[in-house]
Amino acid sequence: MSPRSRAVKTPQDATDIDDAPEGERSAAGRLLHRLGLKPRKRLGQHFLVSPGVLERIAEAADVGPDDTVVEIGPGLGALTEVLVRRAGNVVALELDDELAEALKRVYANQPHVSILHGDAMKTEIDKLAPDTKPYKLVANLPYYIATAIVRRFLEAKHKPNVIVVTVQREVAKSMAAPEGQMGLLGVATQFYGKPQIMSLVKPGSFYPPPKVTSAVLRIDVHPSPPVQVSSEEGFFTLVRAGFSAPRKQLKGVLSHALIVASGEVEGVLDAVGVDPKRRAETLTLEEWAALHRAGEAAGWQL
Repeated sequence: MSPRSRAVKTPQDATDIDDAPEGERSAAGRLLHRLGLKPRKRLGQHFLVSPGVLERIAEAADVGPDDTVVEIGPGLGALTEVLVRRAGNVVALELDDELAEALKRVYANQPHVSILHGDAMKTEIDKLAPDTKPYKLVANLPYYIATAIVRRFLEAKHKPNVIVVTVQREVAKSMAAPEGQMGLLGVATQFYGKPQIMSLVKPGSFYPPPKVTSAVLRIDVHPSPPVQVSSEEGFFTLVRAGFSAPRKQLKGVLSHALIVASGEVEGVLDAVGVDPKRRAETLTLEEWAALHRAGEAAGWQL
């Protein structure tokens, strides 16, 4: 982590960022009106317009002149403008064709800025950032697809070094959950990186305001996972099985989900020092990895 990175913050001590001034929200509305557009609910469009939040996001990502930044969903370009001032190269991918065309016109004469029209779940990541070049992912993500986009970049062959995204507060808390309280989303995130909540963002920072509080989340992506597993696919098959009935004891959950005799499951759990009565959320990454290795050795179909 670079010297300028912020200290790790939990959801309890992360600070709120004030709402955007009314003028900023009004300006966003006027711009949309001039373009003949309205926020599209089906795309989850809540445009981030608070200058304080925008600057805080760029600071959280430590964006500097040597960085290539990929932005997903630039929308009206408010965050894009901040990133363009700070970064050496910015590549912004926008799903809304009309907004993408508007941004292309704005940045037509700036060679270090590329505006692309496309779907973040379908566009090849190497088209956004060549595999020879490190990059950062910085974005205000639509709530309905935020976890899928983060997961796609974390699982990609060419991963970003740093991810800083604005997501729903509850999603950020799940991703950054401490050991002993990790759900499936927490395990899936922390296998690939170290998440930390940098600040909370009030609904009034957006146009139109959402009904929930958001959070700025930073993930420092690991060069390699912190635990060794022979197969990431097999590892997550096991983890998903463990969380298929998260309130029940692991012995019964794994037996049912993996179609393995209860006694055999209990023996494998005992062998790696995991009480069969524990629930999935209480396991650490190291315990999941040890259980995966033992399950493979026992012939489980993972």
